[in-house]
Amino acid sequence: MTDMHFDSRAVHLPVPPLDGARPMAPPIYQTSGFAFDDPAVVADGLSRPDGAFVYGRLSNPTVRTLEEAMAGLEGGVASVAASSGMGAISAVLLGLLKPGDHLIAQPALYGGTAGLIADMAARFQIAVTYVAQDDPEAARAAIRPETRLLYLETIANPMTQVADIPGMCAAAREAGLISVVDNTFASPVLCRPLEHGADIVVHSTTKYLGGHSDVLGGIAVFAGDALYRKVWSYAIELGATPDPFGAWLTLRGMRTLSLRMARHCDNARVLATRLAEHPAVGAVHWPGLPSHPSHGLAAKLMSDFGGMFTFDLAAGREAGERFMTAVRLAQLAPSLGGVETLVFHPATSSHRMLTPEELAAVGIGQGSVRVSTGIEHAEDIWDDFAQALDQVGG
Repeated sequence: MTDMHFDSRAVHLPVPPLDGARPMAPPIYQTSGFAFDDPAVVADGLSRPDGAFVYGRLSNPTVRTLEEAMAGLEGGVASVAASSGMGAISAVLLGLLKPGDHLIAQPALYGGTAGLIADMAARFQIAVTYVAQDDPEAARAAIRPETRLLYLETIANPMTQVADIPGMCAAAREAGLISVVDNTFASPVLCRPLEHGADIVVHSTTKYLGGHSDVLGGIAVFAGDALYRKVWSYAIELGATPDPFGAWLTLRGMRTLSLRMARHCDNARVLATRLAEHPAVGAVHWPGLPSHPSHGLAAKLMSDFGGMFTFDLAAGREAGERFMTAVRLAQLAPSLGGVETLVFHPATSSHRMLTPEELAAVGIGQGSVRVSTGIEHAEDIWDDFAQALDQVGG
């Protein structure tokens, strides 16, 4: 089905045949393990990720269906699913780096990832150099003999800087580094980093892929078999394995991914454009705005600009808190990528572990409000934002 358009491939996900019939939806194999007559088959299944299904921590038919589906949508050879986005990121970074290694990362990262990298630096003496996500020459200059990995986000959380994936991954490849890209904000609908030179793509499937705020999950997709098998071996020991029902919920959500992403992007366009003209708003950070520093790069790299954006209220933290308590349709809640519009305060939530200086360095202000645009009618969302902004004042 690789000759189909992405929209069709997302609907027709791989579903294994069952006794000559094809289930319309993937079956849920809600079991912790499987019984056998042949011990050799058991031994083989325990030793590799594509062997017989033996024990749920190693593999499961429903989970493998998800892994094969995501490998197909991202253009990879294989995937390792996890019980959360941080489970997938942890399996990749901890599975591929060792004490004494050097990591290059962009400075604007999801708070959980930033916290993990800081912990690895302190606990395992892994050196870290931060370079701008769109500066391949800075990445080349930062490479050392012990450098092993480059870490990027397609669209940074929460200030939406866009990475120069082709340029940065080319710099990594020249030096023999592994390049990892978190593609959660974009989803494979808008960008497929493996096509631009990345070695590994990670997602929090909790977000756009699941899409209904009802499941936790993560996944890592690999361009090559060797890295896939290495990370799988570590992931099963780490215990980041997803539950079969969670994998099934994610598969269900993926079938409407293309439709939802189109609406998310359209609604974000309406909101970001209007907020940019509102007197109470100091700045809007959405790559679709011509004023955004990454606008030109985003237009080249992605098919649309995403449903996530952040805006800065001119009056600061108190105004941000008033706005988030004043919204009625939008909800103050963690996570993102669901069908409902969510607002969040990064400085006191997702990036609460950063110091004021670190927040400022990545552009997060005390009045910054992150918006995950839902699929409601755009005018209803705007009416809600407008009445909340009236309460904030200019």
